[in-house]
Amino acid sequence: MTNDGGWASGPTSYELQPPAPAGTPHAPTQANTAAPEPGTGRVVGGRYRLISRLGHGGMGTVWKARDEVVDRDVAVKESRVPDGVPESMRQNVHLRMQREARAAARIDHPSVVTVHDVVVEDGRPWIVMELVRGNSLADRLAEGTLDPREAARVGLAVLGALSAAHQAGVLHRDVKPDNVLLGRDERVVLTDFGIAQIEGEQGLTETGAFVGSPEYVAPERVLGQRPGPASDLWSLGVVLYAAAEGMSPFRRSNTQATMQAILSSDPQVPARGTGAFSEIVMQLLRKDPAARPTAAEVRQALEDVAHPQAPRPSSFTAGGARPAGSKWAPPVLHGNRKAQWGLGGGVVAVAVAAALLVVNPFAVGPAVPLHWKVRDEPEIVKASLAVPEDFTKEVNADEGWVAFRDPSGVFNIALTRRTEEPRNKYSSERVEIGSAEEEAGKLAKSYKDGKVSGINDPSSKTSEVPSFQGMEAAETVTVYRRSGDDEKDPKRAYRERVIVNKAGTAAWILSLRMPAAGQGRKDGDKLFDNVLKYLKIQEQ
Repeated sequence: MTNDGGWASGPTSYELQPPAPAGTPHAPTQANTAAPEPGTGRVVGGRYRLISRLGHGGMGTVWKARDEVVDRDVAVKESRVPDGVPESMRQNVHLRMQREARAAARIDHPSVVTVHDVVVEDGRPWIVMELVRGNSLADRLAEGTLDPREAARVGLAVLGALSAAHQAGVLHRDVKPDNVLLGRDERVVLTDFGIAQIEGEQGLTETGAFVGSPEYVAPERVLGQRPGPASDLWSLGVVLYAAAEGMSPFRRSNTQATMQAILSSDPQVPARGTGAFSEIVMQLLRKDPAARPTAAEVRQALEDVAHPQAPRPSSFTAGGARPAGSKWAPPVLHGNRKAQWGLGGGVVAVAVAAALLVVNPFAVGPAVPLHWKVRDEPEIVKASLAVPEDFTKEVNADEGWVAFRDPSGVFNIALTRRTEEPRNKYSSERVEIGSAEEEAGKLAKSYKDGKVSGINDPSSKTSEVPSFQGMEAAETVTVYRRSGDDEKDPKRAYRERVIVNKAGTAAWILSLRMPAAGQGRKDGDKLFDNVLKYLKIQEQ
């Protein structure tokens, strides 16, 4: 690469962190280096001083910059062109960036990134935009899937941005999780109009070239037909599917196989979505653009999922079913991540107390709490445990863990089994199992050494605990901030119990992610203690 746009590796968009490799709650990443990026301190357009490189997209590098005229932080996108490309292609990239600025600038919607200025310097365009602080939907999905209500909320914002774009004569053509930013105060922003098609303008695609991310592209575009607003709605449907299931239903091992799947495969109904959510997603994925629902129909369906009517004021709804929603966060906090992590009042404590009423209180031995479910996992972790029944399950056999996510997003439970054998089929490294205290120390050290993605400023405390089922045990609690959080954001915590079998050949790690303080921490500790109470390790 030349200095015409910086480096080829790094985060994907505006002040975002790169997604952790899928398949592990604690994925290792390389430690950050302190070396300043080339270009830092440069002033563009006589007013925008480049502060730090934030990420890169298909055609440019994004910088955090300071507008020294109005004294505010902005995002500046610089064009990026590889060495040795023909001048015509270089000009094509520059024209596309200018088109991106025009496309975004003509759309007036809070879920579309605001363009402040376009500066041409050294013959290249620099787009000056608002700085959106947060993570991309792709980053969020690397941590786990969304519950249907949260997915519908995100989908509504993206749909609003697309509707505004279509009314302005702009097709986005690259709707995917990487281009959906999850900002502060629940703001959702659709970005990267780099390959957008503006009504009345000539296309910039090279002959025979294909633009866009294949697994999110509508069938009519694969066939080379003229796209329309329904093509963007198809992509929205794939994004919603991925939000619920973790990946696109059309993803295959190569581009050709992916496109063939788009044309001929009918995806399975999302297993984690509600009936209404799954129904609208499947309607959006109809092969015929004319058969897909209108934007208004999609909006109404997503509204019904994101904001369901409140149940009648009683303990049970009609037919004896329990009201929807997580028992670990009251309905007023659903979808409000900031309030969930603060958890300032005593409302959640009341919900937890109610959940701990037991079934069959006269039984011998500990009874499973009301609305909890025993999960037997002999194949993956050789153990069984009980968790609230509305927690969604995730499994990774290669990495040897199972996880259970609270629908409200406040708590996440995971059980990992480690042995001296290589942890998966892709690794040949054998890991020596130490004592429980040593294994707990390894966890704390991995956080301190920056080997776990998404964790900043960790502080770990390891302590001895009583033996578990006759096996040695230890515990560590790590308080940290997520990547991208600042001092105003509440801290989070991992509480982890390490258990080592008598032979010293296997270790189990029960972990719970929760708020680091306040009522959320108290409720998290109660949840952890109860999960531990019903944990049964089958291999000693």
